[in-house]
Amino acid sequence: MSTTESDEQPGGPTPGTPDWGAVQASPDFQELRRRLRGFVFPVTAGFLAWYLLYVLLATFATDFMATPVLGNINLGLILGLLQFVSTFAITVVYIRYADRVLDPLSSKLRGEIEGTR
Repeated sequence: MSTTESDEQPGGPTPGTPDWGAVQASPDFQELRRRLRGFVFPVTAGFLAWYLLYVLLATFATDFMATPVLGNINLGLILGLLQFVSTFAITVVYIRYADRVLDPLSSKLRGEIEGTR
């Protein structure tokens, strides 16, 4: 008998190991996943659309992107720098969202899994 065969428990998880299938099927886990996806998917789609718009403008609207704003600073440079600003803004918004909406539920789940709650 190999090591993996002798380690398998036919009745479910080994004692002391959480039943991850049950954890994943729990209503709290499903709610946590719903909340995370409800934030991540729309924000990701929005950021990718904003990035694609920037790339398309840089490719097909070169005159527009070359519009001077202040001295040698043109619209393309400003929009490019705004890509970085939007990335940092999304990070800040996500941290606040996670602190307020995701972390309380994930802490509850962790406590249940570890047996501290």
